[in-house]
Amino acid sequence: MVKPKTRIPIPKRPAEERIKDFNEVAIGYTEKEAVEEASRCIQCPDKPCVTGCPVGVDIPRFIKFVREKKFEEAYKVIKEKCPIPAITGRVCPQEKQCEKMCRLAKIGQPIAIGALERFAADWAREHGISIDEKPNQLMGKSIAVVGSGPAGIVVASDLARLGYQVTVFEALHVPGGVLVYGIPEFRLPKKIVYEELKNLKDIGVNIETGVIVGKTITVYDLLKEFDAVFIGSGAGNPKFLNIPGENLGRIYTANEYLTRVNLMKAYMFPAYDTPIHRGKRVAVIGGGNTAMDAARTALRLGAEEVYVVYRRTRREMPAREEEIANAEEEGIKFLFLVQPVEFLGKSKVEALKLEKMKLGEPDETGRPRPIPTGETITIDIDIAITAIGFNPNPLIPKMTPEIKIDKHGRIIVDKEARTTMPRVYAGGDIVIGEGTVIEAMGWGRIAAKTIHKDLTTA
Repeated sequence: MVKPKTRIPIPKRPAEERIKDFNEVAIGYTEKEAVEEASRCIQCPDKPCVTGCPVGVDIPRFIKFVREKKFEEAYKVIKEKCPIPAITGRVCPQEKQCEKMCRLAKIGQPIAIGALERFAADWAREHGISIDEKPNQLMGKSIAVVGSGPAGIVVASDLARLGYQVTVFEALHVPGGVLVYGIPEFRLPKKIVYEELKNLKDIGVNIETGVIVGKTITVYDLLKEFDAVFIGSGAGNPKFLNIPGENLGRIYTANEYLTRVNLMKAYMFPAYDTPIHRGKRVAVIGGGNTAMDAARTALRLGAEEVYVVYRRTRREMPAREEEIANAEEEGIKFLFLVQPVEFLGKSKVEALKLEKMKLGEPDETGRPRPIPTGETITIDIDIAITAIGFNPNPLIPKMTPEIKIDKHGRIIVDKEARTTMPRVYAGGDIVIGEGTVIEAMGWGRIAAKTIHKDLTTA
């Protein structure tokens, strides 16, 4: 058997350079590198990679165009299914989705689908390529979309292109949801998010910021004005450790920490009026992408030592391998098989007490269950950031009892995204809990199809 060529690695800035600023880490393919990587694709007729994409991008077709140096055509193929390719190309966990299904993964390295998607989107933007996606006819009906994150973006885009008048309501002062408050500049530059959102406005979507649905206005109010309501309000409520000392000063949730830095530009204080404690010895608790983002942010804010504290081993970490490797390159230290049991200090956190763990039999997640050993260690810190997960935002279900939720606070929907309240639909993290950007987008696509079907067959 002929061994497939090795994947072309996506170029990155050197670690010693990038930890000094918040500029993007990955540089992206050149045209030559993109063509060379695309040439590795064997163009499987059954397209297994497409089944791994929640929004169904025709991956072999766009890669074929890249290989032929038809970059504009490649971009147009992606845009048929994905309204924000410059974003998904950067932050989607392709290794667990489309690239996992790539035939080459069985005999070597899969095609770098995400890097090629990013290349096509960046090339189109740099060359001023735009696609006229305005509808040929108007449906005469209007849709309210609550939340401007990934799920809301897809619903708004799909329905606007079908001819509906769409208004997106965003609680923050800028649109983008988790894309702007949760993901740092060095992984997803905000100018990329805003440029992708501009495409929404270009096809007629109205975006209103600073509107908290459930407080400023209610779902009942929206139903009087709109023919359907989609709820994509995400999962922004942080989980807590519930251990002694958690109320001490200088202990942040990752949500607050990253919002202060990403959205309110605390790293540019005092030019931006958002103070933040920077710390010299920082402990970040958690093993997901949010924990990696918080740890690498703390490093860039000037910390001398940053520890990621995780109760299992590196193998079980839910963060993307790429982001773990980036953190390791930058000097983040990892403490595995330890569980926080107490924050120590007087008014501010001064140390973190950890209990050593061992791995047992698999739990309900399929990962080995961490088991306490009774042995403890203590590390000195002056900042702690908890990144152990999020719960769905409870405001809308609380104010709208007709919308049923499960025991985890997630809105209950049928397989086509209908809630228990007529004309109200939901998707994304408010339905599935914590998911990925592309999973949320997949739910947005399902909801858009259902809304269109219900409104045209009623």
